[in-house]
Amino acid sequence: MTTVTRTRLSYDHGTGSTPLLGDTVGENLDRAIAAHPDRDALVVADGPRYTYAEFGAAVDRLARAFLGIGVDRGDRVGIWAVNCAEWVLVQYATARIGAIMVNINPAYRVHELEYVLNQSGVSVLCASLGHRTADYRAMVDRVRPGCPALRSVHYIGDGSWDALLDAARPVPAERLAERAALVSCDDPVNIQYTSGTTGFPKGATLSHHNILNNGYFVGELLGYTERDRICIPVPFYHCFGMVMGNLAATSHAACVVVPAPSFDPAATLRAVAAERCTSLYGVPTMFIAELGLPDFASYDLTSLRTGIMAGSPCPEEVMKRVVAEMHMAEVSICYGMTETSPVSTQTRRDDDLERRTGTVGRVLPHVEIKIVDPATGVTLPRGSAGELCTRGYSVMAGYWGEPERTSEAVDPGRWMHTGDLAEMREDGCVRIVGRIKDMIIRGGENVYPREIEEFLHTHPGVSDVQVVGVPDPRYGEEILACVIPRDPADPPTLDDIAAFCRERLAHYKIPRRLEILDAFPMTVSGKVRKVELRERYGEAGAR
Repeated sequence: MTTVTRTRLSYDHGTGSTPLLGDTVGENLDRAIAAHPDRDALVVADGPRYTYAEFGAAVDRLARAFLGIGVDRGDRVGIWAVNCAEWVLVQYATARIGAIMVNINPAYRVHELEYVLNQSGVSVLCASLGHRTADYRAMVDRVRPGCPALRSVHYIGDGSWDALLDAARPVPAERLAERAALVSCDDPVNIQYTSGTTGFPKGATLSHHNILNNGYFVGELLGYTERDRICIPVPFYHCFGMVMGNLAATSHAACVVVPAPSFDPAATLRAVAAERCTSLYGVPTMFIAELGLPDFASYDLTSLRTGIMAGSPCPEEVMKRVVAEMHMAEVSICYGMTETSPVSTQTRRDDDLERRTGTVGRVLPHVEIKIVDPATGVTLPRGSAGELCTRGYSVMAGYWGEPERTSEAVDPGRWMHTGDLAEMREDGCVRIVGRIKDMIIRGGENVYPREIEEFLHTHPGVSDVQVVGVPDPRYGEEILACVIPRDPADPPTLDDIAAFCRERLAHYKIPRRLEILDAFPMTVSGKVRKVELRERYGEAGAR
């Protein structure tokens, strides 16, 4: 008798005893207010502080103000601002009345701003006065004639914001309650524009059900309760800040701590120490910057126990220091994308160092994932590299107003195709190999930049590194290592890097080019812009 052994496929689904939430964002906030009215909800360093009762009152006032200026259910309200209390109030006020908040990247300039306002049909815009050297009012004035749907603009910190709040006075609480009762958890609540590397960005349309549940289950896996205080230096305009941060907090009646309008490593650690934060968020480059502060040891970080590192792979050496020196023994790695609300996989609190640095964890509860052959769509055996796909409550409704681009990303089975190359291990943990578009093909060999980056992080002269493919007449593509040195006065040479790699990496994976940099080009959300590195150095000669 012949025994047939079936190959285990790269498919997994998240099970759990906790059911999905059926609330709207507003209903869920009401639960937290009722249970913990006197606990801190939102604290801004050198700014306002709100208990849950006070936060609820401020949200309701702004919601009534939106009703007072004629914002209807389904209307789009833009938020173009740095991290501040008003950003969070807009998030919850729009959700309460069934409006759709449109996140606008603080780094956008006139061309991008005009596109997003028109593509989403924003009728009301809430904005900062500016960010760094950018004058938002001047930019809005330039684009406003070409944005026919835009009825009113309200700038945080000047009289137009006060005028908006005054519009709440004639609107009774009963009218707000009537509007809130019409809102469904399946209604769209948020449009987030993905930072496409080619063409205009796409507006991922997300529902209350999408983002509330994603924030809730991320918080569940972190063990959040009303006693947690979450320091959020990542931008609110991104899912990391507003879903994994704000919604994970309010769905557990925890406190959101805003250390600064935009990322500042010293301000972040000051806020952690002053507010006794238990959780800290960031992309790896943020943690590297915090650990690199000359006075790092002077900050009391003993209140920390957990946090999230996401956005890009975490180098092993950085993770070791975060656990040992920042006291974040339960720090979690999250993986996802805007279109999936965003998190699909997450490491667990008791995962060891290898899982936290070598993988992005296991699938979230109530979510499915699989690894498929990018060419055929067939699910691959475990241990094989292919495209990561995800399905479940978290997948977006679609790209706003763009059904064709939606169908390119979400197949008829409702699987979201991420564009990421990944492997699923036997234990269900997922390892991200790279982006399909970032994979380097050198002389017919597939090279995954992350493997080389992980290895070069162990070089004593390397503080940070990004690996990209650049055109080469002989091999098609060649490997370029962009290095930020530990000691700028004594950077490693290409010969140093090659010799370091020679004993541990196959010859075709060894970088043949090197660029020494002071910093990487970054998106506002803290991701390295590899496309810019490729463009910048693609034609440059080897060093």
